Amino acid sequence: MSKEHIAAVKQLIADHEAFLATANTPKEEFNGVIQRYQNPIITAKHTPVFWRYDLNPETNPLLMERLGVNVAFNSGAIVFDGKICLAVRVEGDDRKSFFAIAESQNGIDNFRFWDHPITLPETHEPDTNVYDMRLTRHEDGWIYGLFCTERRDPSASDADQSAADAKCGIARTKDLVTWERLADLDSGKNQQRNVVLHPEFIEGKYALYTRPQDGFIEAGKGGGIGWCLIESMDNAKTGAEKIIDPKVYHTIKEVKNGQGPAPIKTEEGWLHLAHGVRNTAAGLRYVLYMFMTSLDDPSEVIHRPGGHFMGPIDEERVGDVSNVLFTNGWIKKDNGEILIYYASSDTRMHVATSSVAQLVDYCKHTPEDGYRSYASVATRNKLIDSNLAYLKSIGLK
Repeated sequence: MSKEHIAAVKQLIADHEAFLATANTPKEEFNGVIQRYQNPIITAKHTPVFWRYDLNPETNPLLMERLGVNVAFNSGAIVFDGKICLAVRVEGDDRKSFFAIAESQNGIDNFRFWDHPITLPETHEPDTNVYDMRLTRHEDGWIYGLFCTERRDPSASDADQSAADAKCGIARTKDLVTWERLADLDSGKNQQRNVVLHPEFIEGKYALYTRPQDGFIEAGKGGGIGWCLIESMDNAKTGAEKIIDPKVYHTIKEVKNGQGPAPIKTEEGWLHLAHGVRNTAAGLRYVLYMFMTSLDDPSEVIHRPGGHFMGPIDEERVGDVSNVLFTNGWIKKDNGEILIYYASSDTRMHVATSSVAQLVDYCKHTPEDGYRSYASVATRNKLIDSNLAYLKSIGLK
């Protein structure tokens, strides 16, 4: 074993450690609702050196990267043992995604992956690809991970090697290391993506936010965020689903929309963070939006602020699949601060900070979408007239 090889390995690891230790600072721009940060918190470069390189000189004398990582994004989030833990979707150069836990003390920077990715058990029908895990600490004592499991559409012809069938996979754990795989959610003929488990029992049952789809890409007639109650997470079956937040023509969610992470409970209702998709000449555009539901009935929407809450900006707009923001994880801290974890352009993870007070205020007092240009102008004129009157009252107009 040459000294040069050992020195090269040490340098590789030292450079990686210096990269991981980079401090993250807030951006100058602040709109009063969220604070973005300068650096992405997790990228492909954050994955451990020993995941990507064969460090043994006997099998890799040229110290070449053997198993590349393409992107790291769409992370579920949870507080575990006092640390912020993200269940990151890591995609290798082979296009296969897997889950891995990255942890940070402050949730803003210095995220480090655990030594091994999650070894997720398979069902009797092996997954081709798994992705976008939502983590929910349920009152039944388990931490559940709900994710999309993708397999080739069995009805597709040999000429079509892109047709897929999507279902909701279900796993649970107590330690984020050992996972018990349950049967996939039975949704009948519908495909399912973006299924999220509500953290509390409702009428003694488990509650799911769903997104029934006619096909893998197209939401079809089933578009919108659905709601259903199920008896058990074992052999779970959706049964009757009702749409509580539909897709709407000429809005940010005209093509499809889906629940992000599990909602956050506040004194005034449940805070929801979701993604909406519309079509453009440049392709699909994904943005984030919010709404609130009733404490007494989490399926009843009580506040529906119009427009997007966050859209891709600057470098967030460019990546593996450009013009996309997506979220499936956020954290409410004991002091009321909220850490929002979002991915940009299917490539990297970011964090934005806010608070319960700010997000509740945003949901309650942001006007709803009037669904017509005339109504939008009327809403904006109301704000303008109010502001002009205020400026006049303090001598600035």
